[in-house]
Amino acid sequence: MRGDGANHRERNSGEFLKAAAAVKDAMTPDAFLRHLERNGPPAVCLFVGAEAYQRGKCRKALIAAALPPEERVDGLIRHDLDRVSLAGAIDDARTLSLFSPRRLIWISSVEVALPRGRAIAEMDDEEAPDKSGAAILAAYVRDPSPGTVLVLESSRWEFDGEDKAKLERVQKFFAAVPVQVEFRPYSVEASRGLVRELAREAGLNIGVAEIGLLVEALGGDAGRIAIEIEKLGLYTSGRKVTAEDIATLVPNARANTIFNLVSALGRGDRARSLDILDTLVRDGEYLPLALTFLATQFRLALVAREAGLRTPQQIAAHFSKLGIRIWPDRAQQVQQTVTSFPREKLEVALKRVFGADRALREPRPDDRVVMEELILSLT
Repeated sequence: MRGDGANHRERNSGEFLKAAAAVKDAMTPDAFLRHLERNGPPAVCLFVGAEAYQRGKCRKALIAAALPPEERVDGLIRHDLDRVSLAGAIDDARTLSLFSPRRLIWISSVEVALPRGRAIAEMDDEEAPDKSGAAILAAYVRDPSPGTVLVLESSRWEFDGEDKAKLERVQKFFAAVPVQVEFRPYSVEASRGLVRELAREAGLNIGVAEIGLLVEALGGDAGRIAIEIEKLGLYTSGRKVTAEDIATLVPNARANTIFNLVSALGRGDRARSLDILDTLVRDGEYLPLALTFLATQFRLALVAREAGLRTPQQIAAHFSKLGIRIWPDRAQQVQQTVTSFPREKLEVALKRVFGADRALREPRPDDRVVMEELILSLT
C-alpha cells in the first residue's frame, strides 16, 4: 500500500496537471509559484527556457517547499546529463535514501538526452523513446518515488529564432512530464515593470526616463536589472537616480547592448537588431568600435565551435590556455553565440563584417547606413 505522503503527492501532481492544461500544457513562472504555494511541490516537473531570473526565483521557492533547511545538505541532489545518463539519474530517484526522508533531485542539461541525427526523425517510432530513455522517464512519472521531487531543467536555448524548434523537441521528448514551466525572455514592457517593482521594494527613486535607460542599457536582462537596482539603491542613498548614475554603475552597458545585437542577429531578428543599432547611435557609440566587438565575438565563437567547446567553463579554460583572458560573463556570451550561429552562418557573418569594416574606411562613409546594410544582410 502507498502511504498518505504518496497519495498527497499524487493529488498535488493532479492539481498541477490541471493548471498546466489550462495554459496549453505549460505554466508561466508566476502560475507555478502560485500553485506551489497552494499545493506544494509536484512529483516531477520540467523547467524549460534560458531566462535566468524567473528560473532562479522558482528554483528557490521549490527548494524551500520541498526540503526543510536542515535536510538540504543530504536531500538536495544535482545531476548534469553532460556527465550522467537520464536513465542513471532516474535510477537515483528510484533509490530511497538512508540519510534524508525527503529528496529533491535536480537534473540539468536535459536537452543532452534528445536523440540525435536520424533518431530525431524517428521520434514518433515506438522504439525511439526506449533508446533515448523517454520510456524510463514515462514509467517513473506514472509511479514516482514517495518523498522525492524530480526536476528536469533545460536552460540552453531560447524560445525564439532557431532555438524555438529545439525547445519544441525538448518539450515533445519530455511530454510525459505533467508540469512544464516555460521561462521566456522578458518583453521591453515587462522589463520596465520589473524595474518599477524592484525599485519600489528597494525604496529607489527612479523616473520613467531613467527606467527606460536602464532597460536599454541592460538589454532587458532581468537578472542584471535586479543586481543594478540593488547597486543603485546603495549608491544613491535615497536621492533620485540620474542618467549619470546609471552610466557610472553600469560601465559595460554599451558592450552588453552590442552583445544583444549579436544575439538578435543570431536569431535572425531584423527588427530587434535595428532597434539596438538605433540605441547605439542615440548613445553616441562609435560604430567602427561596435563593429570590432562584433568581429571579435564571431571569431571567438568560431574558435569555440571548431574546438567543440560546449560550456562557458570549457570556453574560459580553452582561451586561458591560449593566453586570451575570458571573464565568466564573456565566456557565457561566447557560448550563447556558438549556440545561436551554426558554423556556416558564423563564417558568413565574419565575411560580411569584414566587408562592412572596409566600407567604414572609405572616404566620408555614413556609418549608420553601413551597419544597417550589415544587419539586413545577416537577417
